Amino acid sequence: MKFVLAPDSFKESMTAKEVCEAMERGIKKANSEIDCIRIPMADGGEGTMQSLIDATNGKIYSLKVVGPLGNEVEAMYGILGDNETGILEMASASGIQLVPPENRNPLKTTTYGTGQLIKACLGHGIKKLLVGIGGSATNDGGIGVVQALGGKFLDSNGNELGFGGGELGKLAKIDLTNFDKRLKDVIVEVACDVTNPLCGERGASNIFGPQKGATPEMIKILDSNLKHYASVIKDQLNKDVLEIPGAGAAGGLGAGLMAFLNGILKKGIDMVIEYTKLEEKVKDCDMVWTGEGSIDFQTQYGKTPLGVATIAKKHNKPVVALAGRVGDDIDILYDKGIDSIFSIMKEVTSLEEALAKGQENVEKTAENIIRLMNLLL
Repeated sequence: MKFVLAPDSFKESMTAKEVCEAMERGIKKANSEIDCIRIPMADGGEGTMQSLIDATNGKIYSLKVVGPLGNEVEAMYGILGDNETGILEMASASGIQLVPPENRNPLKTTTYGTGQLIKACLGHGIKKLLVGIGGSATNDGGIGVVQALGGKFLDSNGNELGFGGGELGKLAKIDLTNFDKRLKDVIVEVACDVTNPLCGERGASNIFGPQKGATPEMIKILDSNLKHYASVIKDQLNKDVLEIPGAGAAGGLGAGLMAFLNGILKKGIDMVIEYTKLEEKVKDCDMVWTGEGSIDFQTQYGKTPLGVATIAKKHNKPVVALAGRVGDDIDILYDKGIDSIFSIMKEVTSLEEALAKGQENVEKTAENIIRLMNLLL
């Protein structure tokens, strides 16, 4: 028999690759003749770069960049195994986790470091760039990215704008004279699972601003500034990003990547499925295993286990899912392609201990599932 193992990471416990390895150990312990095809997965959020690097035998690099508040931080980017595709998560350079709660201020935070990661990828001669844009600390419309890549945003006096969403209201002219020419030959795909427009009640500032430290007064300024920004882009670049679904992702970075890098927004799980060649491998297997740290009714909304199950069901393959926590209303998942869901927990324990014993518990659960299957085969 041949099994495809395609789990997401179990947050704070195991990477997707480690989950694959633990699953395989348990499966082989109970039946050494089962062939396991490991495909570490992700849904476009945190861990996507690691999963695609692991799945393609790529390489991760570290780089000191400008953080959200202008201070130096260490961030990561990767080159996939084809040596032609760069990948990065904007959160690594411009993420909310890099800013202490008391210092969060989207009027000032910048995506400049994300632009530096993009520039580093270009230095490897890539033909394609994958960018995950979840978890941002910013609301600058992506101007920081463009500034890092040589673009200039000028006020009515010809002075360059500073960092942050608070500066966008002064924008008078966009100067792309020195914008990195290498980008013309690079396809940019953006992992984006939100459909929020740039401005308005469902826009970047109103929906995501508060978690980035924005007060009601700040939100009004930021929303107005992004509207002005979109207006200047439309007038000077002839691109209308104001109402495009996903333009408001990551504080308007979605809009910036579309306007300046010709970015194509894609669902994160669809992107990962494509680059891991999951469907090609599922066609030829007998059973598919997936999983993530927590499975509940929210799993149906673009999460890894459902994405994997959708591909499996297309080819009539049974699907087993493992999780640390199995939450409420999971019955809906049985109608959407997951055949059986198992919690890996074997006793009541503290969260700290559960995270520490993740690999051991995945291995034991996998072994027990196969032992039951052995009785039925």
